Amino acid sequence: MLSCRRLLSKSHKRNTKSKSRLTTPTPTPTPKPNNPHPTRQHQRRLPVGFLDEDAGGHGFSLKSTAPSHTHGVQPLGNLYFSSSASHNSRDSGLGSLNILTDELVLDVLGLLEGPHLGVLSTVSRAFYVFCSHEQLWRNLVLDAAKDGFLYTGSWKSTYVSAYKPGCDVASSKGLVIRDFYSDYLFQSWLCANMEMKAKWLERDNIQRRKCISVEEFISKFEEPNKPVLLEGCIDAWAALKKWDKRYLVDVCRDAKFAVGPVETKLGDYFRYSEQAREERPLYLFDPKFAEKVPQLSKDYEVPSYFREDLFSILGTERPDYRWIIMGPAGSGSSFHVDPNSTSAWNAVIKGAKKWVLFPPDFVPPGVHPSPDGAEVACPVSILEWFMNFYDAAREGKRKPIECVCKAGEVIFVPNGWWHLVINLEESIAITQNYVSRSNLLNVLDFLKRPNASTLVSGTKDRVNLHDKFKNAMETSFPGMIEELSAKAEEKVAQQKSSFWDTVTDSKAGAFRFSF
Repeated sequence: MLSCRRLLSKSHKRNTKSKSRLTTPTPTPTPKPNNPHPTRQHQRRLPVGFLDEDAGGHGFSLKSTAPSHTHGVQPLGNLYFSSSASHNSRDSGLGSLNILTDELVLDVLGLLEGPHLGVLSTVSRAFYVFCSHEQLWRNLVLDAAKDGFLYTGSWKSTYVSAYKPGCDVASSKGLVIRDFYSDYLFQSWLCANMEMKAKWLERDNIQRRKCISVEEFISKFEEPNKPVLLEGCIDAWAALKKWDKRYLVDVCRDAKFAVGPVETKLGDYFRYSEQAREERPLYLFDPKFAEKVPQLSKDYEVPSYFREDLFSILGTERPDYRWIIMGPAGSGSSFHVDPNSTSAWNAVIKGAKKWVLFPPDFVPPGVHPSPDGAEVACPVSILEWFMNFYDAAREGKRKPIECVCKAGEVIFVPNGWWHLVINLEESIAITQNYVSRSNLLNVLDFLKRPNASTLVSGTKDRVNLHDKFKNAMETSFPGMIEELSAKAEEKVAQQKSSFWDTVTDSKAGAFRFSF
């Protein structure tokens, strides 16, 4: 115990450049970084009637492995309904800082070193709870984890273990604080430990197709820009049979993969994913996996529907386009639009994923993109969106397309579509972005936007990507751009003519109010 105290009084230099701010969800789990840095919304509130930590009052079911809240934090509504509670120890323990929101308190504490958090936690019961918040220690670990990390059950114990081997923090149960009420901290715990509601999973309104031709896929889905779930098109993949944990660890050996802001070995990531119980689990999302471990790219092939990929003419200068994705249940990607106006396909190899999609002209409830599209404000976690916004989305005028994509299935995500994905169990998937002639003009328009230096992603040369791609297209496929442009203009003219016909009477020359 003495050595632990000494550790808390010893400072070390931190690298703040890669700090994952508490006000910004980790950007890496977002599959396509065209959604550069989704930002957290304001202080969250639970319903006033939310009384029990078992969450039964609102139909929330906790996982069988869910522990009681580590420090006894309760939702704020309990303070008003409790006959014994006379005050909130949060307010008295913070002193003059109690006027700050919980989120802002954590933002301030996020500026401190680990030893300083340890010392501050001894000041009062309230500071003990705040300084024990796992996200603070997670940021500290990831800031310093240049060579990966070895997760030991919690981020605080991982931090201590890295700097003081032998100091057993993991076995400490921590203090349980009475009369501490906070919606913000309680909901963080709740989102980490609750099961998905049945009604969040029951809707499956995506079109499903099996063994359709490439021509049918293009005419019915790619050209109209509509999502579809494809069955049976990856049955021959070796990855479906081979990609279990043992095989992947053996074949990947010492290769390190992108996990949040760090890179770590696959075995170490699996150690983390098997133990993780947090609101936003780290997502393994690596665009260079095929270069790091070439065997992985030999275990699958691009389905026939997506083999026209015009970005491939750029060779090594093309933007990032393929990712291997792994994560535990609860991990995933908050609402985003795929990068560079590309379309994408996502194939599940192990596990299952819940998808929620909205068309390009409709922003999902609870999501607030900036006018230039460079930033997107969204809830802290995926489960928080389901808790607070799913009902509004389900009952709204523009209902989302939803599905659960299981192992062996592939979902097509058209360009511009907003989508959210959450793993329902430990999952492994491959996803690729591509440009076909159906989407070529959209991509070229996107790449030449005035703020392309901000919006374009996956390449170092963002400003010149449009000219490089257009010149390469004119060399490799002369006349294609002009032909597609002419067809697009003809289609627009036909639509205008069709609309005018519906509102006028061609014989009498008078308006027909038929709409």
